[in-house]
Amino acid sequence: MKLQHLFGIAQLNKEQIHYLINMGDAFIELSKRPIKKAPTLRGKTIINLFFENSTRTRTSFEIAGKRLSADVINISASTSATSKGETLLDTAQTLAAMQPHVLVIRHSLAGTCEFLAEHLRETAIVNAGDGAHEHPTQILTDLLTLKHSIGDVAGKTMTIVGDISHSRVARSHLLAAKILGYHVRVVAPKTLLPSKVENYGCEVFHDFDAAIAGSDILYMLRVQTERLTSNCCFPSIREYHEAYGLNKKRLARANADCVVMHPGPMNRGVEIASDIADGAHSRILNQVEHGVAVRMAVLTAMCDLRFNAHDLPSNPDKRGTL
Repeated sequence: MKLQHLFGIAQLNKEQIHYLINMGDAFIELSKRPIKKAPTLRGKTIINLFFENSTRTRTSFEIAGKRLSADVINISASTSATSKGETLLDTAQTLAAMQPHVLVIRHSLAGTCEFLAEHLRETAIVNAGDGAHEHPTQILTDLLTLKHSIGDVAGKTMTIVGDISHSRVARSHLLAAKILGYHVRVVAPKTLLPSKVENYGCEVFHDFDAAIAGSDILYMLRVQTERLTSNCCFPSIREYHEAYGLNKKRLARANADCVVMHPGPMNRGVEIASDIADGAHSRILNQVEHGVAVRMAVLTAMCDLRFNAHDLPSNPDKRGTL
């Protein structure tokens, strides 16, 4: 599967999504080995250019590249020339002139990756999250986690709860649901719902308790206070938790085998109680683990390469050498 760029889930078809998920699945085994290394991207250069703070996404891209033997360079906004007044385009063109194979970008403005791709013809670009637009590798990570937890997502019901307006994860799931055939309910106070969100084909609820019954997946979102233009979206943190926080009582109303997910970072006691985040239904740490594998798959695909798990020795020696 040749991908010139990865801007969002919307550009992929069902076969491409399954291809990336299945390749990520193959990489999970590699990540469990004593020596977590494969030569797949040897000689390739990956630059992670992050203009927003990130722990999970940035670290998982870095680990993914290094486990595949790529040369990985991390650049944040505070250390880039944009802090000295240089434009984003000039910074990106400067980096592209150094001939990296893949440029991974996270930015607060929607459409940043598409804009840069118009000017950087020879460098593959991966969207690691742009504003409230999309976060394609997070959704691929979620789908791989769900593959391990519930199998095929077609026909399943995912209930997404929280700050829908500012969530690129929610938007990407709404787009993926149309492609893969799962049903999405969105739950939030009116102040945290985008207008006409129902046009995505989802059900809209303001009452969390009314939305839970029949849910196969409960997907909790953090309120993104850094993106809010005012502090009046809900009365208080305590009242928000009472109305939209996930606790044992609410979880009991969902299907018995319902799984709980969260893209991180979590605010315990706000959108999710600690005993749920750490409980048997939670797949939050699985999402983190699978995020590395999925990003290994995406980087491999962006370099127009294939990975076959059978190419690696199945029995590493006692020192863990591949």
